[in-house]
Amino acid sequence: MDRQQLHHLHDLTGRVAIVTGGTRGIGLAIAEGFAAAGAKVAVASRKPESCVDTEAHLRTFGGDAIGIPTHMGDVDAVNALVDCTVEEFGRLDIVVNNAANPLTLPFGHLTVDAWEKSLGTNLRGPVFLIERALPHLETSAHAAILNVISAGVYLFSPYTAMYAAAAESEQAGTAGDGAASDDAGSAGAGASDDDVVDAEVVEDDEEKK
Repeated sequence: MDRQQLHHLHDLTGRVAIVTGGTRGIGLAIAEGFAAAGAKVAVASRKPESCVDTEAHLRTFGGDAIGIPTHMGDVDAVNALVDCTVEEFGRLDIVVNNAANPLTLPFGHLTVDAWEKSLGTNLRGPVFLIERALPHLETSAHAAILNVISAGVYLFSPYTAMYAAAAESEQAGTAGDGAASDDAGSAGAGASDDDVVDAEVVEDDEEKK
């Protein structure tokens, strides 16, 4: 990443962003972009050690960063994510809902526990993250919400029913929020060249040996 070029194109100096699932893959790339553009970034992940490592990594971009261990299925933890970010940086301008639970089960094999686990992380958590963040976003002149969803949401598959239901609901709910809808949107990510995909390829190769 050419930090000087990115900062020349996008100046986010003084703005504060939360990126869930921000310690690897697409989330990490977004967090790096924000940091390179001058924003202060709070990254969230279930793994405390990943938060520590990513916080240090983002600081090498010359800005401020904080890693906050957060389980998106736990609303109390989601509320704490917003509160800790505002306490650390004094404001909040951008929320990126990127974390997701990839649990998949086909119709005929769905269970209540699996449904609760999937929608808890993929819908309830992101919705209540926005709910907690809204009072701060409403005071920002540059407020924005981005929901990162999979392109698979738009393709029928019985194996992605739980995730698709959550992602579509999240997308519709944010777009319908009058306080945030002018600067809120969703991005359907397809295949990407990142550490998450690389790890899956290595794992697949190992299984084939």
